[in-house]
Amino acid sequence: MNNIDQLSINSIRILSAEGVQKAKSGHPGLPLGAAPMAYTLWAKHMKHSPENAKWYDRDRFVLSAGHGSMLLYSLLHLFGYGLTVDDLMNFRQLGSKTPGHPEYGHTIGVETTTGPLGQGFATAVGMAVAESYLAEKFNRPGFKIVDHYTYVLSGDGDMMEGITSEAASLAGTLALDKLIVLYDSNKISIEGNTDIAFRESVEDRYKAYGWQVLVVEDGNDVEAISEAIKNAKAENKKPSLIVVKTQIGYGSPKVGTAGAHGEPLGIENLQKTREFLKWTYGEEFHVPDEVREYMNTLKSEGKKEEAAWDKLFNEYKKQYPDLAAEWELWHSNKSAEQLLNNEDFWKFSGKAATRNSSFEVINRLANAVPNLIGGSADLAPSNKTYMKDKGDYSAEDRSGRNLHFGVREFAMSAIGNGIAVHGGLKIFVATFFVFSDYAKAAMRLSALMKLPVVYVLTHDSIGVGEDGPTHQPIEQLAALRSIPNFHVFRPADSKETAAAWYSAATREDGPTALVLTRQDLPLYEESSNEALKGAYVLRDSEKEIPDLILMATGSEVELIYEASKILKEKGIDTRVVSMPSLEVFDKQSKEYKELILPNACRNRIAVEALTSFGWHKYVGLDGDIISLDHFGESAPADKLFKKFGFTVENVVEKALSLVK
Repeated sequence: MNNIDQLSINSIRILSAEGVQKAKSGHPGLPLGAAPMAYTLWAKHMKHSPENAKWYDRDRFVLSAGHGSMLLYSLLHLFGYGLTVDDLMNFRQLGSKTPGHPEYGHTIGVETTTGPLGQGFATAVGMAVAESYLAEKFNRPGFKIVDHYTYVLSGDGDMMEGITSEAASLAGTLALDKLIVLYDSNKISIEGNTDIAFRESVEDRYKAYGWQVLVVEDGNDVEAISEAIKNAKAENKKPSLIVVKTQIGYGSPKVGTAGAHGEPLGIENLQKTREFLKWTYGEEFHVPDEVREYMNTLKSEGKKEEAAWDKLFNEYKKQYPDLAAEWELWHSNKSAEQLLNNEDFWKFSGKAATRNSSFEVINRLANAVPNLIGGSADLAPSNKTYMKDKGDYSAEDRSGRNLHFGVREFAMSAIGNGIAVHGGLKIFVATFFVFSDYAKAAMRLSALMKLPVVYVLTHDSIGVGEDGPTHQPIEQLAALRSIPNFHVFRPADSKETAAAWYSAATREDGPTALVLTRQDLPLYEESSNEALKGAYVLRDSEKEIPDLILMATGSEVELIYEASKILKEKGIDTRVVSMPSLEVFDKQSKEYKELILPNACRNRIAVEALTSFGWHKYVGLDGDIISLDHFGESAPADKLFKKFGFTVENVVEKALSLVK
């Protein structure tokens, strides 16, 4: 190893340890041990242009072991991404650009939010899928405009998480050869040596998954690490796992112990670390001039690579103008917007389960939105999510638009995040609604990162029937509604389903879930794309202020719609409000909300065949809720709805007791 390599690596180590020490919080062990592999990758192999962190054909780097965030921040600072010494000094402080775990959209150069272990790895699989799909679509002989790798730095904790196994299995099946994972194998976790809970051969497991496995015995051997990365890039049929054996907390008195993992080294130990690394600079957060100069040289090389790509793309536009125009369309969000005024998009007839309505809409979207891709967790025939005549994405065919995730709900959702965060594609994923529990952690990151992932969730209530309480969602709707920046639509008919899809397909700042029925629902003459506002009057009262407001979502709208007719005969003036998305309705103006739910009308009933949680703010203290705050049973759906009070008669009875 030459002197500049060693000095650069030690700069990363010291900056990271000092950042954690100043914050009195954080994880110094990973940066101290993994600095050589991270430096080798960034300085000698990774294609990136620090002056333009969003250069399209850059290699992606994911720090899946996000607790080691000071490693990433030190890299971003040294390589010239714009993070300052002050930013490093404000690690984990209020309002800083260097939060405790890397956050996408918050810190320049961070490709995805990480920290929940395993999710960075799985998200990277999605990035690699996106790269391979776009390369197949747009590359032409002599014009590899999509040609980049996805690199991951993961640790022992990542390898223990189940989502990593799910994602790695699929990555091997799909032969994602441009996915390269560097595994920081230091055999230490928070509780001590990993032998207490983790003794398997990770190498053998990944070989079984269909990965190339390479081993570097000494995590400080830059030449060996570099050679392993070269060999990984040379493999064109498999993803690669590079096992790099390191010592957590290298150079510190806490080396090789759990004490180096998640707490500052301490002033005395930090000084001993400086002495061990022969770090003679007295000033904190100091970067030697030689390192600054070397990093500027690397930064210039990255700029040249970007300029070469720009030149190639400009020639590409001349040679393939139609493809170039399509490229621009795919990287905008314009193709779905035209559907608002397309009558055919909103045209339906007859009764239909909303999962079947969604199937129609997906296939209309597939023709109107050429970069729409997606799939299901082995449930496409039940979820109705297969795009006809659009092919199947596989190791053998990168052009297929239908993705097959297998029974891997959690990995599927994180992979969806990776496809979305990569750019260029519009992604949907699908499963049964009750199994959104498996995907919840990744759905939360979709919302946190403001990614427009679409979740298609079918079999939405006790309407699942005979499959019983294990498959009948009860609390899941409230759980999804509780996630900040997450839109949930539960449409009442085909037109509302189209509105839900339109909202999801045109949204740019967060995810949307479509919660859909298995059972048939009527098509309402009065329903419209007013559903895009989250709630609207489906059947209005004759009075300006009605005697009663009935509100519901999904299949229960039919109950309140029919109940309103009976109540009218009994002299009760009733307004019927369909509320497919509470979150979207809450975002409307105060005037619109008053128009739909006037404060003067305190007689209100909400009906939903799931938990009542969340409805009280709409019905108020004087209103009532017909809901299900316990688990269901195994029986035909119609018998369950009757047993649990989801009938027109029960709605009428509740209304009569409320309006006296």
